[in-house]
Amino acid sequence: MTMALLPSLALFCFVSSITPGPNNLMLMSSGLTFGFTRTIPHMLGVALGFTFMVVLVGLGIDVLFAAVPQLYVALKIASVIYLLWLAVKIAMAGPVSENGKVASQPLSFLGAAAFQWINPKAWIMAVTATAVYAPKESFVFNVLMVALVFGIINLPCISVWVTFGTILRRWLHRPILVHVVNIAMALALVASLQPIVRELWAAL
Repeated sequence: MTMALLPSLALFCFVSSITPGPNNLMLMSSGLTFGFTRTIPHMLGVALGFTFMVVLVGLGIDVLFAAVPQLYVALKIASVIYLLWLAVKIAMAGPVSENGKVASQPLSFLGAAAFQWINPKAWIMAVTATAVYAPKESFVFNVLMVALVFGIINLPCISVWVTFGTILRRWLHRPILVHVVNIAMALALVASLQPIVRELWAAL
């Protein structure tokens, strides 16, 4: 990893982490529904889970999918099904009641970390970063550097989405408004699946 390559990697990490995707839409909805503090485990699960994913993908997990393409197709199908299920949960989520109880719970640290493995955007980010920004010379060290830079940049970026959701929560005092925003986030999450659905349809 050269110093000349580092700024480009940092910019890639920032842009890919701050732009909309399943993680950020879910985090925004969680901030709106549960508040910032209760969303922290979800947020840390995303950041640390994705950093660990970058390491494993860079060290050769993606080779397994190249050798057995059916596994990659199965992963895509599983991701579509799971994200549709999450979209339904988000759409049905209501605001915190006066006694502090909610109809559902925020995503846990382990749940958020595990979700990265069926998150299409996470796969694209991890594969692209290690393929483009990890030179073959001292490859293992470079993969670890890519993961480290992602780990440093990703958390502040995704926390922006949680903060935005929390700010909306302060403005939207009426339960119906919280439902409307959550439904909008659910529809946006479904819309983000269009590329992978089109790819699966073309493969049939």
